[in-house]
Amino acid sequence: MTDPVAFFREAIPTEWFSAPVDVTFDRDEILVAGCLGPEIDPVEFRERSRPHRVRIADQAEARYLRKVSWAVRQNGTEVRFTTVSVPVMTRLRIDERTVLDALIDGGIARTRSEALSWCVRLVGQHQREWLAELLAATEAVRTVRERGPRL
Repeated sequence: MTDPVAFFREAIPTEWFSAPVDVTFDRDEILVAGCLGPEIDPVEFRERSRPHRVRIADQAEARYLRKVSWAVRQNGTEVRFTTVSVPVMTRLRIDERTVLDALIDGGIARTRSEALSWCVRLVGQHQREWLAELLAATEAVRTVRERGPRL
């Protein structure tokens, strides 16, 4: 099975985007983002490319067993056409629930789920460097494990 990055870079027509596509994936979703030239209307691109994007996504979903989402970047902004929202179960103690409830009471979020999502986004924005370092270390451990002995 090929890497999702290689699959999408091979499957997507080169004329669609002004730079190589960015492919990000986790256990549930593959997000494919490409840069549009300034002369291309994102809405028009979305409609025009839809049948081809659906075919590519169907192939990738069958191959990688993950949903595929699409986005375009233009003039420093990203527009996501589709995204997957995955429920995550968590257990919180009273102090942690108090934080979420304060966000609700303060009008930041409507529900605990929305408040928790807000907290995760905030950590992602403000701890990007640390998270990148953590992910790199995790990848290094995975690589070492793969080279190790098999039971």
